[in-house]
Amino acid sequence: DTQGVTYEDILQGLEDPSRWLTFSGDYSGQRHSPLTQITPENVHRLSPQWTFQTGNLTRGRGFETTPLVLDGVLYVTGSNNYAWALDARTGRRFWQYRRNLPNDLTYGASAPVNRGFGMLGDRLFMVTLDAHLLALDRKTGGVLWEIELADYRVGYAATLAPLVIDGKVIVGISGGEYPTRGFLDAYDPETGERIWRFNTIPGPGEPGSETWPPDAENLARGGGGTWMTGSYDPDLDLLYWGTGNPNPDYYDETREGANLYTNSIVAIEAATGTLRWHYQFTPHDTHDWDSNHVPVLADLLFGGEMRSVVMVANRNGFFYVLDRITGEFLLGKPFTDTTWAREIGPDGRPIILNDGSQGCLPEPWGG
Repeated sequence: DTQGVTYEDILQGLEDPSRWLTFSGDYSGQRHSPLTQITPENVHRLSPQWTFQTGNLTRGRGFETTPLVLDGVLYVTGSNNYAWALDARTGRRFWQYRRNLPNDLTYGASAPVNRGFGMLGDRLFMVTLDAHLLALDRKTGGVLWEIELADYRVGYAATLAPLVIDGKVIVGISGGEYPTRGFLDAYDPETGERIWRFNTIPGPGEPGSETWPPDAENLARGGGGTWMTGSYDPDLDLLYWGTGNPNPDYYDETREGANLYTNSIVAIEAATGTLRWHYQFTPHDTHDWDSNHVPVLADLLFGGEMRSVVMVANRNGFFYVLDRITGEFLLGKPFTDTTWAREIGPDGRPIILNDGSQGCLPEPWGG
């Protein structure tokens, strides 16, 4: 395959079920495979055919990656920024990439995981724990170019799988537990040149800045990480991305207000990086309820008419349905027995339970 993967190939999604060319299988975030060989009736007959030993020990969490599949080859990333190309039938290794990470790197809440590659042409795109974006040669694993996303020394990291669209590699950033400012970037896949940046914490005087104290320093370190891969509607040319918690995470007395655009879904114009609309799931979060889930896109019957929607089962315990063209709130229902809000009102805002308590912290990273 001389030309490698094209944008049109990714657009076709899983029409060829032998391929998995992007993090969610296609741009919708549905992660549904049309394969039918494995069924509820025969799944018990599955047995291991091969095992690949990575030789890569890591603390805590292990693999959080989704392999990409092309022409019988698995392209896999691992902890501590290892990566491999493997024969899907035998597990034989074709190549290995390992990044030499700096000695002063601190993992913090990011953990040393990586969630996968993006792919276009004969290039694989990968982010790193020291907040870089790399392009690797798909056939050899060699580095073609690399750029710095942000300074890891102040707490930035990157762990998501890049999302490749037409002429752009879209990446986000981790580090919301540190004094960092979240952003979403678009890069040229050929050169690594940055095309645009959308900051999830608005600057002074920008729309949304009124939901923070009038302190430029606060805005510059407000959190709002973009550490999971988003979804994309090619017809609307809109990216849908979840954002993380504000900073400081649990201590909120320095950040009065709703703290936009944290704990939100943002719809971003892919051509320019301009915000089209947003919806905030948890205003003024104090529980680490990052909203970084992969948004799921669908066209379905809602309220008696066909709607183009985006759906999110949020970390705050509510399931949401929004119109993905306008951002209109359509539904917010709990999927847990105990919630922090009595309900989500018809205006899309939570009606918060208030028993006079000061909140709780079940474990260091929330619960």
